Amino acid sequence: MDNFQTVLRFFMNQKATIGYSFMALLTIGGERVFSMVSFQCPCNHDQNFVYGLTFLLGPAAVLLVLGLFFSTRFWRLYTGCCLNPMKLCPRGNCFDCLRVFMSILTGACVAPIMWLSVALLNGTFYECAVSGLDENVVVDLFCKNKTVKCREELARVPCDRSKLSNDERMELLLMFRAQSQILGWCIIIIAAFVGLLGTCYTNCRSKVSFLQLTFWKRYVEREKERFDAFAVDYATKLAERNLKSFFENKDPDPFPFPNHKAWEEISAYYSFSRSEQYYSTLQRYVERTDRDFTPEKRPVLDLEHGIEMS
Repeated sequence: MDNFQTVLRFFMNQKATIGYSFMALLTIGGERVFSMVSFQCPCNHDQNFVYGLTFLLGPAAVLLVLGLFFSTRFWRLYTGCCLNPMKLCPRGNCFDCLRVFMSILTGACVAPIMWLSVALLNGTFYECAVSGLDENVVVDLFCKNKTVKCREELARVPCDRSKLSNDERMELLLMFRAQSQILGWCIIIIAAFVGLLGTCYTNCRSKVSFLQLTFWKRYVEREKERFDAFAVDYATKLAERNLKSFFENKDPDPFPFPNHKAWEEISAYYSFSRSEQYYSTLQRYVERTDRDFTPEKRPVLDLEHGIEMS
């Protein structure tokens, strides 16, 4: 049992690394499926560039959107800001809001960067895209010291329909693949250095020590886990109380519940301050001495927003 707990604790502590590794495997598998099953370079000057670029950048854009769509931090920051723009900059601190948004965007960019890196290292999409370029400078660079037919047949190089000799075609393909792999490694190296510099800057500017920062992260994780459990428990109790009142045809029992203002306060983003030794907006709220214990008003249906307060 102790060994099982040790293994479980190891996986829980390394869940971010495991998650990124799993994402990398999915990206590699997805890229191979796209390359082998759905990708067919048209091999003509009019479509090669757009077609190859679509397969190269399209999935990256979709992954970026999905990364933002499934980001709890993004929706926590964005929800309600159209009705109350100050929610984006609580206490007028727009710098913290910008920092949080950049952190969210950075997390959402992990999957797109993985896709671009894997796709460029493979080279299939880049070969098709770059062979469709009509810019004279680029074409002259590719066909330097080659026959005139190279300019005419450049778009057919990714296919087997090119009229160039096999040696010339292979030379162009190897050049395209080398360029693609160089770009792929450049993206990986830049992303690694940016990630390292960003982490160093964040830790350097940290208002707390390393051990306290570690404790803070552990607390936030545990608070989220317990909040989800409490939310399910209270939602179940409230549903049972309402159903019991309906089916037994009697007034519902009193049910203590946080009011709307309390929900707003604990939903705001919290930045650590030495003057307030709290680890979350929830802790800051519950330790306030001027808390408003007024119960929440009765919710009624609203067609546009789901519920409104009456």
